[in-house]
Amino acid sequence: MKKILLITLAMLTLGLSNAQNVLNNAADNIVGTYSGTQDGEQFRAKITKLSNGTYQGQIIWMANDKDENGNKRLDTKNPDKKLRNTPCDRIVIFSGLEYNADKKCWDGTKIYDPQRGIKARLTVNFEKDGRLRLKGSVLAFSESVYWTRVE
Repeated sequence: MKKILLITLAMLTLGLSNAQNVLNNAADNIVGTYSGTQDGEQFRAKITKLSNGTYQGQIIWMANDKDENGNKRLDTKNPDKKLRNTPCDRIVIFSGLEYNADKKCWDGTKIYDPQRGIKARLTVNFEKDGRLRLKGSVLAFSESVYWTRVE
């Protein structure tokens, strides 16, 4: 009985590891809609493939999308003044993300944090549990957020 349990656990572990490898091995596996939370803000983001073969991530929904006056929240901290009137549920947070087959991850661009108004070098990969890990780095500092696929 113990042997069967151990074999089952070993197969399950290998299966999860293999599932992570499958997700990280195919560039278009990243395309989809995800939910996430950052600094208490719940949101949904959609990753699409652009015509040039790179990927773009855009916020498409936020739970708290109104300001204290009941107006749609805007991207007021954007360093690009032309984008400061973008509604919070239309902000493009990254564009130009490329699949790196050697590293089995996506990278090559920066992610924009609308809560802080900063950009950070971006690396993306799937975790063993299927969540998408987005790691932003500025100099020696980094922060990871995890998104869960909903579509």
